[in-house]
Amino acid sequence: MSEQEITVSIRNAEGQELEQVKFSGASLEVRHRPSLIKEAVVMYLANKRQGTHDTKTRSELAFTNKKPWRQKGTGRARAGTRRSPLWVGGGIIFGPHPRDYSYQINKKQRRLALRSALFGKFRDGEVQIIDRLEIPEPKTRHVAKVLKALNIGGKCLIGVEAYNRNLALAARNIEGVQLLPVADFNALEVLKAKTILLTKAALEKLTAAGSSGSVE
Repeated sequence: MSEQEITVSIRNAEGQELEQVKFSGASLEVRHRPSLIKEAVVMYLANKRQGTHDTKTRSELAFTNKKPWRQKGTGRARAGTRRSPLWVGGGIIFGPHPRDYSYQINKKQRRLALRSALFGKFRDGEVQIIDRLEIPEPKTRHVAKVLKALNIGGKCLIGVEAYNRNLALAARNIEGVQLLPVADFNALEVLKAKTILLTKAALEKLTAAGSSGSVE
């Protein structure tokens, strides 16, 4: 597989190969951008942080403010309060307090990071294509049967053209499996997956969006 052309096999729900399709690697990304991918992943992880951690300063402790013992004559070191940061259970100096960790990189960077992550997955053979993913009812066993036929195990990101309630309900109970419309893909979710399973329609939407520069 050259960097400029990607060849993928399209299989049916029984795991049988139906055809092979080729598309230009430029519709995703023509090179790997590890530094940009890292920047995007750090941003997504930071945005997930709740930032609710808190430590008490000496002014927030419930201890009495009374001097523990008299200044002189006890043979012990001088002490003015039990709230001292030098004491066990005392206030914390420069400890963490609630804060907002979220920030944003610009839209073009997010788009390029996603395209580069996808390109890496295609390059490493970690993407499978299925002609269609349709189930008669929202039952977990239907999606599990498809994954077994395709020999997919571990963390899997299933990409569909548009949200499908039946598929979402059927896939949500399978450990390590996440189902998203390709419009909701981001670099972090792509990298977390051991395998990416795309429907043919999702692949076409993904490559068309990549060619136009609108995939995020």
